[in-house]
Amino acid sequence: MDAAAESEMTVREAVSLALDQALAQDDRVLLLGEDIADPAGGVSGATAGLSTKYGADRVLDTPISEAAIVGAAIGAALEGMLPVAEIMIMDFIGIAIDQIVNHAAKLRFMSGGRTSCPLTVRTAVFAGLGSGATHSQSLEAWFMHIPGLKVIVPSTPRDAKGLLTSAIFDPDPCVFVETVITYGVRGPVPVDPAFSIPLGQADLKRPGSDVTVVTYGRGVFDALSAAEQLAAEGVDVEVLDLRTLVPLDTERILESVGKTKRAVVAHYATAFAGPGAEVAATIAEGLFGELRAPVQRVGARFAPIPSSSVLEAAALPSAAAIIDAVRRTLGGPHG
Repeated sequence: MDAAAESEMTVREAVSLALDQALAQDDRVLLLGEDIADPAGGVSGATAGLSTKYGADRVLDTPISEAAIVGAAIGAALEGMLPVAEIMIMDFIGIAIDQIVNHAAKLRFMSGGRTSCPLTVRTAVFAGLGSGATHSQSLEAWFMHIPGLKVIVPSTPRDAKGLLTSAIFDPDPCVFVETVITYGVRGPVPVDPAFSIPLGQADLKRPGSDVTVVTYGRGVFDALSAAEQLAAEGVDVEVLDLRTLVPLDTERILESVGKTKRAVVAHYATAFAGPGAEVAATIAEGLFGELRAPVQRVGARFAPIPSSSVLEAAALPSAAAIIDAVRRTLGGPHG
């Protein structure tokens, strides 16, 4: 296979490709979750065809019990397997929080480094689809707070494939957060099974000189849209995609903001106590005295996400909100 070969595909297809290639590459890889086997193939179709191809002992349909899914996956990981556990919707992950936080994340520490837990927990955020308060939360900040976990949120198809491959073969537990509303985004993806993206490396999605927008996941597309609109006003916006929240690429963040001297942090988690608070603090501590304006934060309102599409749009961030925040860093609507 040509290592440089690429294929155009969606984020959903890139996730499926990563799972397919991992299953083919290593017999220790197994998938487990609710409705992931055929004919359902997962609630969003990301695992379609995989149980038919690899069998029911490699792609396991489970009962509706998130605690059982993650608990069984941790047991498999301790026995040398490389399990990928799917929690269908991120709001449901609380049912498995004890297994993830008090077991998977702690095993390496409590065993003096002798026992690792190579578990990947795939989950998805349904915000933006009118799914309501209990099906739309972006809860990645929960897991950023837990030592021992790695937290990953891809945006593009290339990143989804490369980062998921790294997560599956990482020796420590990873929480891999997908964004359903971006599943249809298309882009080039290397098809070489060996292609992966190291965890903990942010990616510059757009260079700029006036202000840095630090973001991830769906926020990347809002930031790029905002950057294009602001370019017409003569404002040059740099867009930095974190990709991995833990480990956090502080070096790249400080390098970018150190150049532009202004920063906006944007994400779909709540602005209050969201991941942006940590990023903003990192910038303030690392660049104190160099910033030309306070760091601005853009995030979801501190309220349950409404089912009404109109109210939901008002509760979630947007390109317009990022534009307003950028203008504030520039001192007004015209800089």
